[in-house]
Amino acid sequence: MKDNNCIFCKIANGEIPSRTIEENELFRVVLDVAPATKGHALILPKEHCRNLFDLPEETGAEVMKMAQKIALKMKDKLHCDGVNLVQNNEEPAGQTVFHFHMHVIPRYVDDGQTIGWKPAQLTAEEMDAVAEQLK
Repeated sequence: MKDNNCIFCKIANGEIPSRTIEENELFRVVLDVAPATKGHALILPKEHCRNLFDLPEETGAEVMKMAQKIALKMKDKLHCDGVNLVQNNEEPAGQTVFHFHMHVIPRYVDDGQTIGWKPAQLTAEEMDAVAEQLK
């Protein structure tokens, strides 16, 4: 299914020009127009789903295969020193376009980018309670 109002659906299905670096029947992989580093790419499913919560399990497995393929290509062709995979779900987590997508960000020594968080301060009891909730 495609959402006619979704810009990522339009890009993924070739209705809007992009710098496509890989494509198959499930995905179009494009360079991000506002890259964190040289080579920053987005894996866009051709079928619309809002985010990870709506993503079919099979598509999730395939997106990881594609992420590995792109990361290996970046290492070989761009000589990056590492790679970040970033995938945000819902606004509080930083999602701004509500079509599932995964960022593949090549990292270079001293590239000036940071991807991180401030660790929460939880007690051992709180950690135990959370572990029980998630079992």
